[in-house]
Amino acid sequence: MFLAKKSKGFCVEVGDHSTLVARLSQPEAPYVVEELKEFSATDIGALTEWIKGSDGKGSSGYAHATCGVYPAKRIIRRHTLDVKKVKDPTYFNEIYTQQFRVDSEKYTIKALNFDDGGEYDLGKANQKEVLFCGLPSEEIITIQDKLLELGVYPERLELGTVATMGGLINYLKFKQSKSPVLLLEIGEESTQSYILSADGVDISRPIPSGIAAMIPVVQKELGLKDEESAKKLFYSNTFDFTSMGGALVKKLLKELQSSIGFYEVQTGQSIGSVFCTQLPSTLSWLGTTMAGSLGVPVMKMDVLPWLGSLNITLAEGVSLGSAEERWVGLFSLIASYQNAVPDEKK
Repeated sequence: MFLAKKSKGFCVEVGDHSTLVARLSQPEAPYVVEELKEFSATDIGALTEWIKGSDGKGSSGYAHATCGVYPAKRIIRRHTLDVKKVKDPTYFNEIYTQQFRVDSEKYTIKALNFDDGGEYDLGKANQKEVLFCGLPSEEIITIQDKLLELGVYPERLELGTVATMGGLINYLKFKQSKSPVLLLEIGEESTQSYILSADGVDISRPIPSGIAAMIPVVQKELGLKDEESAKKLFYSNTFDFTSMGGALVKKLLKELQSSIGFYEVQTGQSIGSVFCTQLPSTLSWLGTTMAGSLGVPVMKMDVLPWLGSLNITLAEGVSLGSAEERWVGLFSLIASYQNAVPDEKK
């Protein structure tokens, strides 16, 4: 395998519906973003061609990249530990099997600190709250192989959700915000929901309801002959579904209100905004619908000053365009928080 010289840095976020790529001035901070590209998940050829022709690597080489991925069976759960059991070598496996309902031998799972994302120190074991993050071990190999086929050499492979969480928590600290944010990753079959604050990940909950559960509602409301027709129309961006938005998200909303209600009773804090990621562009309106149904605004970020605090700047001619927030996961992968500009120097 020929590996390109690391004269440039690359960052790749592979989602269900699109792949976002950044070419950086160098592989370490401070970074200048020289190019941003967005590719449809179905247009693999265009992505491969762009990587082949990218400045900073040979035509036969690989782009060394930090990669963020969103495997369907990812696990990201905050959990309260029984500190007395932590040093029992079987304790974590019991949690995986009994709480997360997964075969611990088939998953790769790490325990992280819920507040700063650092690796949980089993030696000290003095913190009750932990964030378990993992995915099926076989998927790691599959993901790596797919990236290599694209011409990407994954120097670092991360769960995109964890990177996004880190970015949002850092942003809340940067803005000195006291309002928690509801982060939603609405997938085909399920929705991952998290409540984040400047102090870390407060709540995590998977909900077994996603876009697929909305299709029968579309079929019924529009009187279509079958669900396949409803699905095509739903994704097509040729019909305005906002008027029936409340009916579409009703099931998901009920589950979310339960989580939010529990959180508000426990903490005395109310959700300040909603941040939706991983939706296809044709369904971006779902984020606004969810926020409206919950009675809070969609989170709008002041992205450029935040990037400046992380030693990330955009080269002349590079623009985030509208809906700047769609790049937050990618920038969260790029960010090196230990190299961030201290508050007194901002």
